[in-house]
Amino acid sequence: MKHRLFSAVVALLLCIPAAADEGMWMVHALNKAIETDMRARGCHLSAGEIYNSDAPGSALCDAVVSLDFACTGSIISDEGLLITNHHCAFADIHAMSTPQHNYLENGFWAMLQSEEAPVPGKNALFLRRVLDVTDEVAALTEELRKSGKPFGGRKISSIMEKRYSGGGMQASLESMWAGSRYYICIYEVYSDIRLVAAPPVSIAAFGGDVDNWDWPQHKCDFAIYRIYTAPDGSPAAYSPDNVPLKPRRKLEISLGGYKEGDFTMVLGYPGITHRYNSSYKVAFEQNVTLPVSVKVRGDNMRIIKEAMDADPAVRLKYSERFFSLSNVQELEEGTVECYRRFDVVGEKQELEKELREWIDADGERRARWGGLLDGLADSYGKICGVENDETWFRECMVRGSSMFLIASRLNGKIRQSWESFDRLYASIDCSVERKIFRNCLEMYYENICDHRLGNWQKELKSRFGSNYDAMCAYLWDRSLLTDPERFEAVKKDRDLCEADPLFRFYNDLKVIRFHQEEQCMKCRDVRELGREYTRALYTMREDGGIMQYPDANSTMRLTYGTVGPLSPKDGVVLDWKSSTLGVLEKHNPADYDFCLKDDWKKMLEFNPFCNKYNWNGEVDFLSDNDITGGNSGSPVLDADGRLIGLAFDGNKESLAGDSSFTRDYNKCINVDIRYVLFVLGEYAGMDRIVDELTLVR
Repeated sequence: MKHRLFSAVVALLLCIPAAADEGMWMVHALNKAIETDMRARGCHLSAGEIYNSDAPGSALCDAVVSLDFACTGSIISDEGLLITNHHCAFADIHAMSTPQHNYLENGFWAMLQSEEAPVPGKNALFLRRVLDVTDEVAALTEELRKSGKPFGGRKISSIMEKRYSGGGMQASLESMWAGSRYYICIYEVYSDIRLVAAPPVSIAAFGGDVDNWDWPQHKCDFAIYRIYTAPDGSPAAYSPDNVPLKPRRKLEISLGGYKEGDFTMVLGYPGITHRYNSSYKVAFEQNVTLPVSVKVRGDNMRIIKEAMDADPAVRLKYSERFFSLSNVQELEEGTVECYRRFDVVGEKQELEKELREWIDADGERRARWGGLLDGLADSYGKICGVENDETWFRECMVRGSSMFLIASRLNGKIRQSWESFDRLYASIDCSVERKIFRNCLEMYYENICDHRLGNWQKELKSRFGSNYDAMCAYLWDRSLLTDPERFEAVKKDRDLCEADPLFRFYNDLKVIRFHQEEQCMKCRDVRELGREYTRALYTMREDGGIMQYPDANSTMRLTYGTVGPLSPKDGVVLDWKSSTLGVLEKHNPADYDFCLKDDWKKMLEFNPFCNKYNWNGEVDFLSDNDITGGNSGSPVLDADGRLIGLAFDGNKESLAGDSSFTRDYNKCINVDIRYVLFVLGEYAGMDRIVDELTLVR
C-alpha cells in the first residue's frame, strides 16, 4: 500500500504547490514529493537533514524539544540553552514572582549561572525515533480479543509503550486518523530545567490581549531556559551537582534577516486540530457550544481586568488566569467568526457530497459507512439542547468562580490537605470571585432549562426568581467557603459543609446528569461517529492517491511556507513586518498593555538599530506556515535551517484553522531573532548568554 500511495503522490506532484502552505507533516514521513516541493520553494536541505534517526550524526529535529507537550522550544547553544516563547514560560515566571520580586513586571535575568532558577515539574522531551506500528497494534488487539482480555485503547497503549520504553527512553503510542495508522514516538526526557532569562511583560507581551490574534504586533515574546543533566550527561532530577546539557544538535542563529518570498520552515509540536471534522460537528460548535463559552469567558475577563487595573496586588494574583482566559476566549470568538465568514460548514458539505458518492460506489463501503452521514445529522440534531445546557453548566459553574474548586474538593472522594485550600485562598481575591459568581449565577439561570437544574437550585429559583443580587447575597454571604477566616470552622468540622448554601449549590448538579440524558436518547454516539467519519475520509483520500497529513496531536510536525504580507479584507494590504517605530507609536502611559518602561522607551528612541546583530529595528514578521496551539515557541528556520525567529501567534483570519485551513488568510506571527538578541544583549546586558550562541551573518 505504501508503494502505491507513494507513486500516486509523485504523479500528483504538479498539484502540490497550490496546497503547499497547508500541512502539518510528520517529520519521519517526509517523502520525495514534499522534499522536492520544499526545494522548489527555496529550501536547501534534504529530508534526511531534517529528520534521520538511522544515519550517523544529528539532524535539525534533534535541536527541537517539546515542553511537556504544551509548547515547543529549541536548543541554541552547546551548553543546553533552550529558547521558547515568554507566554510558554508565563506560569513559571508567575510562580516565582512575589510583590517584592515581581519578575513578570521587571523581567528575570540570571546574570550568573548560579542564579539560574530551577523550575519544578518542567520537562523537555527530545524526539529520538518514530516507528510505524500499525500492524503490531492490529496483531496485539486481535491477540487480546481472542484471549478474552480487555483490548481498549488504554490497554493497547499501556502494553505498547512498555514494550518500547526503557534504556532511559519514554515511548508514547499515537493514533492517527482515528486508528487508521499507529506510531510509536520515543523520547528522551530531561527534568532539570532552569529559567535563565525572561523580559518584562511590557516588552514580551506588549499590546497584551488587545493585540492577540491581530496584526501588526510588536511583541518580543521569548524566554530562555537551560537543561541540566547528571555529570555523566544522562537525564536526572534536579541536583546542585548537575551540569549543563551537551546536546546532539543546536541551532545556528542567522543575522542575515529575511525578505518577502523567502522560504520559512517551522518545526514543532502542534497540540490539536480537527480538520477531519464533519459539517455537522462544525455547525454544532459554531451555533451551540462556542458562543456560550465566548460569552461567559468574555464577561468574566472584563470583571478580572477591571480589578487588575485597580490593584497591582490583584494583577499579580490573576495575571496567569487572565492570560489563559483571554487567549482561549479570543481564539473561540475568532473561530466562530471565521467559520461563518469562510463558510466552513458549506465547504465540509461539498466534501461530504463527494464522500457520499464514494461510499455509494462500492458494496463493502456501503456496508460499513452507508448510514454514517445520516447518523451524524440525526444524532447532532437530537443532542443540541442538552449539549447547550451542559456548556452553560461547565462555563458558569465549573469554570466560573474558584469557589467551585473549593466546594468540589470538599465533596471529593480523595481528601485534600488543608494546605491545598490555604494555597488556593492565597491565590484569589474573594471580592473578585464574588463578582464572577454573581455574573455566572445570572447567566446560568437565564439559559439552562429548568428541568435540568438540581433540586436545591430549583428551590433557590422558586424563592428568589430573577432577583440574582439577593440570591447571590444569600448564597455567598452565608457561606463558610467564601472567606478564609470563616473557612477555619470547616477545618474543625467538615460536616458543616452539608448545610452550607454555596456548597449545596455547587454540588447539587453533576455533569454526569447531562451524559445520562444523552444516553437515554435514541441516537448513536457522535464521538464514535466522528471517528468513523475520519476513517472514511482518510480511506477515500488514500484510495484517490491524495497526499494527506493527520490531525495535530502533539507529535513533532514540519510546516513550510514563505514570508509575505496579509490582506485581511478587500482593499486592505498589511506589510509583512513590524518595527520599533510601531512600538513607540502604540506607547500609551495610561494603558497598562501599551505602557513602555522609561529605560526601554529611551533605548528605542535613541538606539533603534544595532550593527552588532545586523538589526535595523525589525520586531515581528509574517509567514504562511500552518501552525496551531503547541507550536508556540517553535523555531522559524530559513532555507539553510538557521534560526530567524520564534512562532508565537496566528492572525484572526486564520482561526477557522482547527477545522479548516483558510488559504490566503492563514498567517504565522513570529518574533525576529535579532530583536530577541537586542533585548537580551543590549537591554538586559546578558553578554554571557549571547556569547554562548553561534551567530551567522
